[in-house]
Amino acid sequence: MLDILRGRGFEVQFESHAAAILEKDFPAALEELEKALSKLTIPITEIIGSGGGETKGTQRMRHAFNEVGWQKFVFEIRKIINGVEREATSHEVDHVKEFEGHRLALEIEWNNKDPFFDRDLENFKRLHAEGAISVGVVVTRGSSLHDRMLEFVLRFAKEQNIHSFADLDRLDIQLTRRKRTDIRKRVERTRNPIDFATAWAENFVSDKYGEATTHWRKLLDRIGRGVGNPCPLLLIGLPASIVSFENQPPVKRKGKTAA
Repeated sequence: MLDILRGRGFEVQFESHAAAILEKDFPAALEELEKALSKLTIPITEIIGSGGGETKGTQRMRHAFNEVGWQKFVFEIRKIINGVEREATSHEVDHVKEFEGHRLALEIEWNNKDPFFDRDLENFKRLHAEGAISVGVVVTRGSSLHDRMLEFVLRFAKEQNIHSFADLDRLDIQLTRRKRTDIRKRVERTRNPIDFATAWAENFVSDKYGEATTHWRKLLDRIGRGVGNPCPLLLIGLPASIVSFENQPPVKRKGKTAA
């Protein structure tokens, strides 16, 4: 299953019999997921320009899911005892689709704070327990993409000839005073100074794509602790291969703080 994605480097993991459920009851859903993700690319300029927000590539991924009917949906669960409503809760999921009376729910966690995984998985668990969904799907940054983010940002810095704050200004990459001070200290320190491009890239990656953000290892940490269990889950990690460096437009962040 999902062999095209695996061949491109995507990480794929099934939990709580999700593989059997999807293969038998939801083959069309697997086809749609693979189609939406297999051609995904995210230009490095969008990663730099978006920082902590959603990249345009993520927005295109959402649009691809929306086009085949995976729409935002709000589940409302009401509990009534002897005609009196005792409890009412709602759960919003970004992408939900119904297949022959059974729903699948999907969340994309490109670059949030990692506690969002707890929210998504516990949400799926509750919805599954109530019979509202059959499988939950989480798409996040894979380990190869997360681990190579600094490499990619450094490559961007070299290709764009970033050697100073003026070069960042030229690209409309604006910095807070605190970040300028941190970069300057690392470049100008007497002991083990580093070049400007490396100082900026390390500052950018640690701040925007650090260990405390949503990525594959943080997701597996939750799975290992049983978060979301026993809801059947499909976990998908976006690989480094989706990052593109070719024929990209310049970064444009005028009027915003980019890093």
